[in-house]
Amino acid sequence: MSHGHTAISHDGAAIAYDREGSGPPVVLIGGAFQFRAFDPTTKRLATLLADRGYTAINYDRRGRGESAHDGPMDLHHNLADLRAIVSELDRTHDLGEGVALFGNSSGGSIALAAAASGLPVTAMVVFEVPIGAEQGSDGGEFLAGLRDRIAGDDPDAVVEYFMKDMPPEWLAQAKSSPSWPIMVRIGPSLEADAESLAWAQSAPHAELLGAVEAPTLVLVGEETLDEMTPAAEALAAALPNAERAAIPAAQHSWQPEDMATAIADFLDRHVPR
Repeated sequence: MSHGHTAISHDGAAIAYDREGSGPPVVLIGGAFQFRAFDPTTKRLATLLADRGYTAINYDRRGRGESAHDGPMDLHHNLADLRAIVSELDRTHDLGEGVALFGNSSGGSIALAAAASGLPVTAMVVFEVPIGAEQGSDGGEFLAGLRDRIAGDDPDAVVEYFMKDMPPEWLAQAKSSPSWPIMVRIGPSLEADAESLAWAQSAPHAELLGAVEAPTLVLVGEETLDEMTPAAEALAAALPNAERAAIPAAQHSWQPEDMATAIADFLDRHVPR
């Protein structure tokens, strides 16, 4: 694995990433609280994808880990960071026809927004993207509430608010764990997660996603939370080249071996070499 790579985004922010393997590139987009030092599961996924013949790019989203912590952390800037990674792959002649994307949870809505914004995407896999009802107002309201708390002076309140609709034991567990201060520190970066979910409700799905031609695999766990199935159905219906599948997973988390197999099998069918 080669550590210590950096892509410089349009506003000068340094975005840190690891790359592993060789072959068509696949960029792993973390969800709410994921970054490399905090997320061994995605690190393992990167290694397994490298073993399957892909260049796995595992990066820290801005505001997390070794990436820049100052400056705006909204969706626009997160999409620019992905373009910076693509430019870096292009500069080193590793881009080929574009990047495949794997988006976990709200990382999946960031992946969809990136593809819709014109990022050169060869194929996409998303897992349990928690989008609300088509053109619903809940995403926008949630984003506004989160931004209020980010602007406030109680950093804990940002994470408490972000987790308010999740199973209550998740919040209780987080608060009693050594992870809580880390989660609070990256709280401002959750703006992009919330904004990507609000974006998914900002217009009819067909309008937002109808031009995303990249073959897309929409995944849920075999034991999934109730709201994930209708969300997956809606995405699969709106994307022109999508298919749905379930993998062995429960409680919104997955095992890297199962996920690597699902991703690599799909990319093997769809990504040119």
